[in-house]
Amino acid sequence: MTILATAGYLLAGLIAAAIFVVGARFFLAPSAAAAGYGIQPDLDQPLVGAYLHIKGIRDVASGVLVIIVMLAGNTHLLGWIILAATMIPAVDTAIVLRNRGRKSIAWGIHGATAAVMVLTAALLLAS
Repeated sequence: MTILATAGYLLAGLIAAAIFVVGARFFLAPSAAAAGYGIQPDLDQPLVGAYLHIKGIRDVASGVLVIIVMLAGNTHLLGWIILAATMIPAVDTAIVLRNRGRKSIAWGIHGATAAVMVLTAALLLAS
């Protein structure tokens, strides 16, 4: 495995683990997880919990998907999966900004995640 692929796999593993933990947090500590997302919903409203669980399972499944592709050892497929999944934090950035959420979270977490994912995909696709 080349140094580029190794770096790409390391970053992909960190991304997978981080998003898995973020997703699990939406089940275990939904209020804190929502605040960390950048928008604090009113948890007393009916069905808000359902939306938080939807967000949580999306993140858990995304992390598991990346891990499965990593275990398969297909570097280019992993790169394409990471690149395609970059739309998730990119759109999350827009969602937080559009709903008057915290700009520091929109750019510092979601935007930065998207940038790291593009870098990761580039490393994997270049190897």
